[in-house]
Amino acid sequence: MGVRLLVLVVLSVALMVVDARFSLLKPVRSQMSLVLMQTYWITDLPQRLFQGVSSQFGSRTELVAENEKLKTENLLLQGRMQKLAALTEQNVRLRELLNSSALVNEKVEVAELIGMDPNPFTHRIIINKGERDGVVLGQPVLDARGLMGQVVELMPYTSRVLLLTDTTHSIPVQVNRNGLRAIASGTGNPERLELRHVADTADIKEGDLLVSSGLGQRFPAGYPVATVKEVIHDSGQPFAIVRAVPTAALNRSRYLLLVFSDNRTPEERANDAAQAQEAEDKKNGTAPVIPATVPKPAAATPVVPAATPAVAAPVATPVKPAAHNAHPVKPAAAKPPVSTPATTTPATKPPAAAAATTRQREE
Repeated sequence: MGVRLLVLVVLSVALMVVDARFSLLKPVRSQMSLVLMQTYWITDLPQRLFQGVSSQFGSRTELVAENEKLKTENLLLQGRMQKLAALTEQNVRLRELLNSSALVNEKVEVAELIGMDPNPFTHRIIINKGERDGVVLGQPVLDARGLMGQVVELMPYTSRVLLLTDTTHSIPVQVNRNGLRAIASGTGNPERLELRHVADTADIKEGDLLVSSGLGQRFPAGYPVATVKEVIHDSGQPFAIVRAVPTAALNRSRYLLLVFSDNRTPEERANDAAQAQEAEDKKNGTAPVIPATVPKPAAATPVVPAATPAVAAPVATPVKPAAHNAHPVKPAAAKPPVSTPATTTPATKPPAAAAATTRQREE
């Protein structure tokens, strides 16, 4: 018995050494794994059946509770939306009373991020929309969470966007809670913004939402910009140190939105841009081909009406028939309606004959 145990120990050690050093036992191990997999499945079958039955009953209860919760939230959101619709209509009426041209709903277009600036000291990205798509300089760019930046460079089919966290970028904001205005500047850190020149006694605290104020006519008002993370008050300094975290995912968003301040479609904006460029080229004299072809049909058109009155001269036509009708003067008198145009022309000869007779009498 001890010999058999010793043989089994030696054999097992030898198999472990061969398996660790060489790959001779890989086919055997793969075949054994197939057999053991069936064994595992059979032994685990009761537990899986129990879990399946319990999950069915548990999931049904959870689904019923979640359904009730969603119905309640849907009812609350519908009530809020009705109130928002009323406020929107009231805002429109007030803006009409104030003769304001500000838009309530801006037009947006989806763009995709296709590149980033490799310089670590500048925060710029490249999107797949350019001048041919109606994009303009300074156009705001945002994602699903808030403002990201603005367009600073245009190419025909791409654009370069400067992010909010760039050290050269600043945006006017206001605290959504009380309307306090401030300037949010980039720090070079994609996760931080700073509010410059905020009074130490200003009513601002951690957790306040900062939205765009619309001042400067660059960014539309009301879009989320950042959330206040830290407010440091120093009694020896006139201004407080306010740090905020951008609401937009500046280093994670792939699909962006371009905000247009007018109601035109991208195709209409592109056509208007092309027409404006064409008009500028005409003004500068860089495109003389189009005005050179315009005067030719204009010069040819007056020639046709000028020739028509010369051909259609109605004076020459009644003279010849008048000469033929000069001999039968008497039958013409029998038909006055027909000979009325002819009697006017031969009336020139009888006065000459009368003058001849008077001369003979005088002689």
